[in-house]
Amino acid sequence: MATSPVESPKKLLLPEAKFSTFCALNENGKIQTILSVEIFGAIRSLAQFRLTGSQKDYIVVGSDSGRIVILEYNKEKNVFDKIHQETFGKSGCRRIVPGQYLAIDPKGRAVMIGACEKQKLVYVLNRDTVARLTISSPLEAHKSHTIVYSITGVDCGFDNPIFAAIELDYSEADQDSTGQAASEAQKHLTFYELDLGLNHVSRKWSEQVDNGANMLVTVPGGGDGPSGVLVCAENFVIYKNQGHPDVRAVIPRRADLPAERGVLIVSAATHRQKSMFFFLLQTEYGDVFKVTLEHENDRISELKIKYFDTIPVTSSMCVLKSGFLFAASEFGNHGLYQFQAIGDDADVESSSASLMETEEGFQPVFFQPRGLKNLVRIDQVESLMPIMDMKVSNLFEEETPQIFALCGRGPRSSIRILRPGLAISEMAVSQLPGVPSAVWTVKKNVNDEFDAYIVVSFANATLVLSIGETVEEVSDSGFLDTTPSLAVSLIGDDSLMQVHPSGIRHIREDGRINEWRTPGKRTIVKVGSNRLQVVIALSGGELIYFEVDMTGQLMERSRFLAVGSYDNTIRILSLDPDDCMQILSVQSVSSPPESLLFLEVQASVGGEDGADHPASLFLNAGLQNGVLFRTVVDMVTGQLSDARSRFLGLRAPKLFSVIVRGRRAMLCLSSRPWLGYIHQGHFLLTPLSYETLEFAASFSSDQCAEGVVAVAGDALRVFTIERLGETFNETVIPLRYTPRKFVLQPKRKLLVVIESDQGAFAAEEREAAKKECFEAAGMGENGNGNVEQMENGGDDEDKDDPLSDEQYGYPKAESDKWVSCIRILDPRTATTTCLLELQDNEAAFSICTVNFHDKEYGTLLAVGTAKSLQFWPKRSFDAGYIHIYRFLEDGKSLELLHKTQVEGVPLALCQFQGRLLAGIGSVLRLYDLGKRRLLRKCENKLFPNTIVSIHTYRDRIYVGDIQESFHYCKYRRDENQLYIFADDSVPRWLTASYHIDFDTMAGADKFGNIYFVRLPQDVSDEVEEDPTGGKIKWEQGKLNGAPNKVEEIVQFHVGDVVTCLQKASLIPGGWRMHMRQEHPPLCGRDHMAYRSAYFPVKDVIDGDLCEQFPTLPLDLQRKIADELDRTPGEILKKLEEVRNKII
Repeated sequence: MATSPVESPKKLLLPEAKFSTFCALNENGKIQTILSVEIFGAIRSLAQFRLTGSQKDYIVVGSDSGRIVILEYNKEKNVFDKIHQETFGKSGCRRIVPGQYLAIDPKGRAVMIGACEKQKLVYVLNRDTVARLTISSPLEAHKSHTIVYSITGVDCGFDNPIFAAIELDYSEADQDSTGQAASEAQKHLTFYELDLGLNHVSRKWSEQVDNGANMLVTVPGGGDGPSGVLVCAENFVIYKNQGHPDVRAVIPRRADLPAERGVLIVSAATHRQKSMFFFLLQTEYGDVFKVTLEHENDRISELKIKYFDTIPVTSSMCVLKSGFLFAASEFGNHGLYQFQAIGDDADVESSSASLMETEEGFQPVFFQPRGLKNLVRIDQVESLMPIMDMKVSNLFEEETPQIFALCGRGPRSSIRILRPGLAISEMAVSQLPGVPSAVWTVKKNVNDEFDAYIVVSFANATLVLSIGETVEEVSDSGFLDTTPSLAVSLIGDDSLMQVHPSGIRHIREDGRINEWRTPGKRTIVKVGSNRLQVVIALSGGELIYFEVDMTGQLMERSRFLAVGSYDNTIRILSLDPDDCMQILSVQSVSSPPESLLFLEVQASVGGEDGADHPASLFLNAGLQNGVLFRTVVDMVTGQLSDARSRFLGLRAPKLFSVIVRGRRAMLCLSSRPWLGYIHQGHFLLTPLSYETLEFAASFSSDQCAEGVVAVAGDALRVFTIERLGETFNETVIPLRYTPRKFVLQPKRKLLVVIESDQGAFAAEEREAAKKECFEAAGMGENGNGNVEQMENGGDDEDKDDPLSDEQYGYPKAESDKWVSCIRILDPRTATTTCLLELQDNEAAFSICTVNFHDKEYGTLLAVGTAKSLQFWPKRSFDAGYIHIYRFLEDGKSLELLHKTQVEGVPLALCQFQGRLLAGIGSVLRLYDLGKRRLLRKCENKLFPNTIVSIHTYRDRIYVGDIQESFHYCKYRRDENQLYIFADDSVPRWLTASYHIDFDTMAGADKFGNIYFVRLPQDVSDEVEEDPTGGKIKWEQGKLNGAPNKVEEIVQFHVGDVVTCLQKASLIPGGWRMHMRQEHPPLCGRDHMAYRSAYFPVKDVIDGDLCEQFPTLPLDLQRKIADELDRTPGEILKKLEEVRNKII
């Protein structure tokens, strides 16, 4: 991931493989997503540039489209406008097609886009007479038989633009079969000059560079600095420039790093100010170093590398002018840090001046990591990457199932429980003297910024709380406190109104009180009001309408009144003086309305959501059967149209108007709270992850500008709604090592997780080493992590621990050393009930629960492990095992029954008819339970490579091969034989699989494709109706495989590696063809070609493409809708229905 600061000092652009996401920092230093666009392609590189003297940034994108695309952010419409799109090569990520590397001339005059090999193109950027950006034809800087490792623009002021590249020429190595030339191949640093006068690119200078060189960083020049580049190589940073001797300094290394491991720089950021500049370089272990250059004019006298701080490893860092550092990680959450200092204090430092050469090479400099000193983390963006395994199950018996996902790797591993809904931050909870029925907030004057009172109504009283530094009860507010209240609001500019069952109380600013009493013994049952109008309903079905007398002022008045009746209708009445209380329209609904709310959406051109919207008025109704009913009210005639409904919960929704991000939104309180709001052009109705609430109101004070105050039970709660637009909120439980797989125990509501890491130390060894290190540093005992914390994998909030693993990573061990554990986790309490560390260099790779015929032990746990597994130089291991554990203490702990040695690594285990099926290398074997070991019952050795997944249904077994897709097998009990009767004709590198039905399997391959295969019905019937099994046994194989072939029925290119599949339901639609034509993807990739990147796309609705419809300009929406004989409203309604069925 590359990040780029754009325009303002508080804006960031983050590409996430297929998305371009534009973020900004709000006043609280929190990151908010402003715009996110699916580009239907892979973003490979990203850079920002600014033309000389301009105030605006442009974004250059290198993708897999074979085109260079230049984008501009349009603030008014909140969209990326495509300024230029130039085609230069074939689509796809190819070796010699540019797109992998981007380099910008620091003065914004040219851009170089490079491939991994051979091709580099330079485009000259300029502007025309009306200051529009222009782009030239590409100029070639190709060199055949050359691999490129990194390119960057060299800052040379306003001289001809120069680009630097690390290259390696392999032409001789290609010709030499002995391997001699390959071992002597040498990397070079090459400067390419763009002659603006001749419009030509030439190789200006080339010099040998360390073979460990992997990255280039531009050094400021042209009066701001000495120009040139920093070459980041293994263990060194070297300053290089044409005509300048090399200045080299060693990168400090951790004291506990094994000697054979080098140190590489993986990301860099530059901070410039008028008078100084420095670089932040991060190593592959997470340590950040500050690099400074001592220079006079163009001569460098010293290069210094000083330890700065340690943060989780990033793929890109970006320093913002406002004093923040954004750290984008490939794995785990992205962090936003604020600078406390810029590393001027004394710390471990290496310098080119003190570089010592010994017989073994250069003398290393050692340091010990410490807590954050110069940076402080103030926010993070959640990232689930990588999801290792996932299950969807309603373990907590809530309204919607939860998603349990194993995420992260190494010390940043976690299990995350995802629930559909927005996260909220609870600001305050206070107990009340009784059970309240309602709550309101009011200002004293319409121009006040903050609310003055919180008014709480009880069954027989009203409590008034004044809002200041603290919230305190007051008795001099003028409100009647001996009666319950039905409504409290601001009336006119500066008066307060309280409606209670026997009348209306009007409290003026000067304290005078007017009281209107109900006629006779009738009581007020319902109230509707705004600042100028009040309508009350009396018992017996009579409506009385009041208006505030505001002389000579033009005020916003509502023209309509909505009335919900027990006869299952909603009537719209006019409040116009000419036809007051006339019925304009009637809408019948499925159940009596409980709550009504008008929500007006202001007219906008572009606005935040990127689309043009006319002003519109929505009527929302919460019905007694738990359904939210939404309809559009014509603002002239009052007619109702475009009705939509959605079931929210078992209680009738109560509707409240709240302010979220400065705009009106709707809070619906049913058996769970929901928020209806407009986000990037979509109307979203999302649940809040919070308990059931009774009543709510908007809340604004100096501590909490945009909050909600609500009552539930006998408590008053104040909360704010966090990041809008998110589908899920998450509960994070940290783990010890990289999680591999897990199984659910639904009856006991527990999870069993296997975790393993290569090249790391076991937890006990790490703790001992840490303790030793603290004692050596004179810290005594205060730093040792206690056992409880260790059990739960460490807590990232544990500030007392100066070296939390999440931040510093694990100490590195030899590559053949494995650590692994089996954990039983109770997700409700987030506690680990059992943690078994595997000994003797064993690592767990597969897991399943199994019930054997012999019911003696009940449900058992089978775990497949390998000892001393190595992948390089070639794959090898000492032994494979299958462990059998029994559950004790009601499933909360494990006891080893026995372990059975096998000849391969068991990568797949599955229960089958009271026995255990194991995939061991290319062998499928059936085991039964013995006293001391597992007993072999039957096997089939005819699988092509390695078995990675096994699913069973009745007597069929569906086996996934690592390289050859699915094989359908049948077990014949009478013969005790396993037969393969069908397989796939397409070779697929399987990464995920799921059993759909008797004949159908879903799979995903490592190239990012999802596909479904199905056994033809006639073949399936034939296999089932074969009584003797002779047909399967003797049938001739086809294409070196099974006698029958499965058919591919669905094919779709997702563009990311799919690690897990789970069932969900969808409904069909059919209008994507128009979208493809009218709204091509942002970065130039053809949508159809992208979804067919490996195999032609087949029978899949692309939800991501359909979701872009609301963001189109209104005329385009109409054009597409007309071609389908529909209105845009009908299409949007259909989209909403489909979305609601999934989430």
